[in-house]
Amino acid sequence: MNTAKLILDGQEYELPIVVGSEGEQGIDITQLRAKTNFITVDSGFGNTGSCTSAICFINGEKGILRYRGYPIEQLAENAAFSEVCYLLIYGELPNKQQAAEFRDKLTHHSMIHEDMKKFFEGYPPTAHPMAILSSMVVSLSTYYPDAAENDVDLNIVRLLAKVNTIAAYAYKKSIGQPFIYPRNDLSYCGNFLHMMYAVPAEEYEVPKVLEDAMNVLLILHADHEQNCSTATVRLAGSSLANLYASMSAGICALWGPRHGGANQEVIEMLEMIRQDGSNYKKYVDLAKDKDSDFRLMGFGHRVYKNFDPRATILRKVADDVLEQMGINDPLLEIAKQLEDVALKDDYFIQRRLYPNVDFYSGMLYRAMDIPTNMFTVNESGMAPTILKLLTK
Repeated sequence: MNTAKLILDGQEYELPIVVGSEGEQGIDITQLRAKTNFITVDSGFGNTGSCTSAICFINGEKGILRYRGYPIEQLAENAAFSEVCYLLIYGELPNKQQAAEFRDKLTHHSMIHEDMKKFFEGYPPTAHPMAILSSMVVSLSTYYPDAAENDVDLNIVRLLAKVNTIAAYAYKKSIGQPFIYPRNDLSYCGNFLHMMYAVPAEEYEVPKVLEDAMNVLLILHADHEQNCSTATVRLAGSSLANLYASMSAGICALWGPRHGGANQEVIEMLEMIRQDGSNYKKYVDLAKDKDSDFRLMGFGHRVYKNFDPRATILRKVADDVLEQMGINDPLLEIAKQLEDVALKDDYFIQRRLYPNVDFYSGMLYRAMDIPTNMFTVNESGMAPTILKLLTK
């Protein structure tokens, strides 16, 4: 076994080298305090791995993202979100029978208890959907109090299926429309969009281009290593808090503008530019001005020093939606102008400030007519990976 050597006060210590699933290496400091009475300081956890996991691999320098060894580009193009959930949870893509069975389970567990509809009635119309989602998820623990003792697979399915319905109901509550029950004949993504946009006594068919777009969006947000929300769930779960309480904690962490809420900030920035006469060049100049506090939201990434691979995928999906739906939106036009600047201007190129996944997902959600405060709710498809981390 390879080791690293650490010298403290003239004494030498050997620390094991851990090799990851993609050949990446780390120094195991698990016994550091016991052996030396020293600890490490890593405020942002940028150099610390809290566990070993084969679920996800990121190489920010090369712009690589893989789920269980599969390139994200292949999964986004060829897989259904339910199949990716299966892959993340069980470590392999399902065969035809497994995929059908898993999809059926998600469909048949999508109903929530009728009593839970009364909870929605108690929220004010202005309640943020993320507040509703986190509250409703933790409320599931009152209906499944023995989740810790029950079949783990069943609880994974319950959570994935019911989050879909709760998210759609949160939207319906915010606009004062009656709830639409889930349907067994629709896909996971199709069901969500149907519950969002259908109204009683009227026929509504989910446009395929929107269903496909939602499928890609959920796949791209299904995992991203030990990010803020995943770490939060693992931390809450380490206390043996129940499954739904731990997931609710993760949803609250996802809510923040430095995490899942970043794409909401993109749209808010575009709206600010529109209200200022759509003068996007002014804000590009402000972003370059070292004395200005203004930042272009949705550009650059803490991890990806190359182009974010998810952004490349969403750029094409956004173009398809805009073209097929015939959308003409001034905010999206400003976004396209900013994108053009960032891809051609030396200032952005030299600093690798490329449009990231939040920039394009914000554009795409806007094109799909999903309200800004629902953006982060839609990304709560993170559930499969967090569940797997909790149950390992």
